[in-house]
Amino acid sequence: MSGASREALASARESLDALADNTSVDAAKLAEELAAVTALLDREVSLRRVLTDPAQSGEAKSELARRLLGGQVGDACADLVAGMVRSRWSRSRDLVDATEELASGADLIAAERAGDLDDVEDELFRFGRIVTSTADLRAALTDKVAEKSAKAGLLRELLGGRANPVTERLVVRLVTAPRGRSLEGGLNALSKLAADRRDRMVAEVTSAVPLSDQQKQRLGDALAKLYGRRVHLNLDVDPEVIGGIQVRIGDEVINGTIADRLAEAGRRMAG
Repeated sequence: MSGASREALASARESLDALADNTSVDAAKLAEELAAVTALLDREVSLRRVLTDPAQSGEAKSELARRLLGGQVGDACADLVAGMVRSRWSRSRDLVDATEELASGADLIAAERAGDLDDVEDELFRFGRIVTSTADLRAALTDKVAEKSAKAGLLRELLGGRANPVTERLVVRLVTAPRGRSLEGGLNALSKLAADRRDRMVAEVTSAVPLSDQQKQRLGDALAKLYGRRVHLNLDVDPEVIGGIQVRIGDEVINGTIADRLAEAGRRMAG
């Protein structure tokens, strides 16, 4: 993707991350619903063109998406898709690709919550090696004449009970709906998504007042430079910190609040 679509995808990824922070959202169900939306947009060319038409307002496209999806998917999925079509896309096809990526991302979030993300990443890699080295298997999974149900059945025989359910779902979706990609290319893309998810760090940021977009960008860039990888910011506002910010990453706390400095000064005076 390039230009507007790249920016729209980045925004959609942030929205998915925000949903991931809400544990009441069923990530596996969200993945299934996003996959259904992907299939709809892939099939209905005129619909995706309308939803990415730059001549239409973002609000109008968002409202259309909500009307179409209302009652068909959950609120989380509807909100995510409505936000995506509000953005500007360079090509209508990019919206389909982005929705598919978010479906895979939601499944990886489900694995992450269960503590299985490392296993899923490893299984995707090993399955890719098996496909590459087994010509008959690759031929069966890429046969354009074979029924999707037959391919899915074969995969469930191979992976069922042996691989994580998330791995199985990701591979079945890829094989039954390749959307022009090679099997190896699709598996590599899934492996990269899993690796990116595993390397993602989460910082809990508490500030006295909401941070501006520029402040969030500067803070995210500084933390990424400090830790050597992308850092997602979970933002909270607490007037009791008085000023500055507190950043917690895992067990590490970076405290730059006025309240903390006053407390430290008080301890020194008492000592």
